[in-house]
Formats: sequence, C-alpha cells, structure tokens
Amino acid sequence: MELLQLLKKTAIDNNAAVWKRVASDLEKPTRQRRVVNIFKLEKHCKDNDVIVVPGKVLGTGDLKKKVTVAAYTFSGQALEKINAKGKAMSIKEMVQNNPQGKKIKLMG
Repeated sequence: MELLQLLKKTAIDNNAAVWKRVASDLEKPTRQRRVVNIFKLEKHCKDNDVIVVPGKVLGTGDLKKKVTVAAYTFSGQALEKINAKGKAMSIKEMVQNNPQGKKIKLMG
C-alpha cells in the first residue's frame, strides 16, 4: 500500500511518531479500523484543530467548529458537513502539508 510506505518514510525522515501510529492503525484489518461520527469531532475538538482519523468519518451529528480533518475515507454526508465549516482532506494530503506532524490530534 502506497500510503503506508509514505507514512512510515515520513515518520522516519521527520522523527514524527504520529505518522508511525497512523500507519500501524491503517495496517489493521478493515473491521478494526476506527469509525468516528461528526458529533464526536464536535464534542472533542476546538476551533482550528487539525484532526487525523485513521479510518472512516461518518456524518451523524452537526459540526459547528472550523476544523481540518484528514481521514482514510469519508461518507458523503460527513464530507459535506466538514467542508461547510472547515476542510476535509486525505491522510496523504495531510502528510504532504505537515510532514513533522505538529499540532495534530488523533481521533478514534
């Protein structure tokens, strides 16, 4: 998997443990991957937080805060709700934008 290689290489090159953790979470079987609903993001995040979900984000709940969310996959409804206030992106985009993994929250 290309994403796992990118995560591991970035973790080693930048001494960023967060990417190593995301890679190990994504190596798990699909049934064990994390699933996070929008209401959980709303509950545990502040404005302008950067969140990584090594799994899927689902659209249950409302998001009133402006957050940036990177995930392996998004449901259609989750994408709409996140992009209305903040920004949704793939984990690959997040790694390229923030290789050091600074100020990132892992959710799940």
